[in-house]
Amino acid sequence: MDKSLSFFQNLHYSGEELAHVKGLVRPSGKTIILPYDQFIEHDNRHRDPNPEAANPDYILKLAIESGCNAVVFHYGVAKRFWTKYAGKIPLILKVNGKTSIPSQAHALSVHTSFVEDAAKIGASAVGYTMFYGSPRQDEDLPQLANVRSECEATGLPLIVWAYPRGEAIDAKGGKESSYAIESAVRMSMEMGATIIKANLPVAGDADFVDNKNIPEYYRKLEKELSELSPKEQKWERAKRVVEAAQGVPVLFSGGSEIGDEDLIENANACIDANSFGFIFGRNVWKRPRAEAVKMIEKFQKMLDESAK
Repeated sequence: MDKSLSFFQNLHYSGEELAHVKGLVRPSGKTIILPYDQFIEHDNRHRDPNPEAANPDYILKLAIESGCNAVVFHYGVAKRFWTKYAGKIPLILKVNGKTSIPSQAHALSVHTSFVEDAAKIGASAVGYTMFYGSPRQDEDLPQLANVRSECEATGLPLIVWAYPRGEAIDAKGGKESSYAIESAVRMSMEMGATIIKANLPVAGDADFVDNKNIPEYYRKLEKELSELSPKEQKWERAKRVVEAAQGVPVLFSGGSEIGDEDLIENANACIDANSFGFIFGRNVWKRPRAEAVKMIEKFQKMLDESAK
């Protein structure tokens, strides 16, 4: 297997799946992807502070100019905009989503399009958000299983957004804890993900260690992690997320908007953990264009140098 597919050599992937994956990776075997599904997830507020970012043409030109390896769109943007640039940058079609209007207590991300749409439009992969631990998991998991089955039938890679959500997760330390994110990543692997997208965990909420609803293993772990420096904690949490995937490549998300210094430190922690790459959206395209291009190029250099 060539170096560009080094992250996929120890697990079984079909030939068609690998052929699509190859189009998403850099010669180093790493990848950096620009996601643009946030206008569905968080509404039209993302015009601020860069109104140009509301225009998908702007996003596509930014992704191509900066050398991103793929973009993530929902169907309408893909059909009306990406098709004009087909052949210039690969598409990951996001097939489910939700709005920010209802309470997140019973979070569920439902179909906005289907795997057959991804195949017809020429997408290189399918993206699916799984809300691990939501009270509506009895709807979410069968929906994901069906998407995985359809991906296998079409040979399209399945990228699972491993996102803990809902009131049950909130009652057990919060969606950003190592407990929640590691568990969501493991579940994504168990469900058959080709690639897993995850956030870098942070410390559990203030009552985490004393919360008897949380497994003792994770309460003990959180106490041990709290004794490390903030930087050491970050490095260890990233390493544990990658380990939770048991060889399935992990993409780390940039999450909510943070400053340059924190973003670069987070990126270094994820690289040291042997992540597959980055899938950074708001932390890139909300910046002025020249600054965004410079930032993406910096991440590309970091990834490529780590693979040498």
